[in-house]
This record gives sequence, C-alpha cells and structure tokens, in this order.
Amino acid sequence: MRLTPAQQATIRSTVAETFGEEANVWLFGSRVDDNKRGGDIDLLIETQQADVAVIVRAEMALLTKLQMKLGEQKIDVLVDYPTRQYTPAIFTIAKQTGIQL
Repeated sequence: MRLTPAQQATIRSTVAETFGEEANVWLFGSRVDDNKRGGDIDLLIETQQADVAVIVRAEMALLTKLQMKLGEQKIDVLVDYPTRQYTPAIFTIAKQTGIQL
C-alpha cells in the first residue's frame, strides 16, 4: 500500500470525524499496488447514515479536511449507505480489491 502509516491514520480519523465512528473506509485503485507510482487516493466510505443531504455535506467536509491535512492531492471518494437505491459495480470491486484502513 502506498500510503504512510501517518496518512492512513489521518484518513481513518478524518472519516470518523466527518461520517461518524461507525464508518468504514477502504483504499482501492493504484495506491494499493506497491509496484505502481503516482495515482490519486481512491477511497470507499461505508456509512450507516441514511440522509443523503447529510452524506453530501460529510463528503465535502471530508475532502476539504483531507486536502488540508494531507496536502493538495487528487482524492476520489465513493460513499455507500443503507438507503442507496442502486449500487454500482465499482463499490463491490473496491471492497474486493481494496484494503480496509
């Protein structure tokens, strides 16, 4: 995994701060492969929050806080929640190929 322990801890704590302690987070994509270089930080957040407006605010807050804490980087976030009507295949792929932080 191409994130330092400090970066991993920052991501975990910031997700908990914005989505709640019960939220889970996975790193997926090229950052999971130690042999690759560069690449954005792809995160899948799994929350028990059901209110879409609250989820959108939390996602924006998460991105802002991570930029401030990790520095300017390309960060992509997917959010899975219980009231989602349709779950794209990328969510399953992210869980299967990613690393839970």
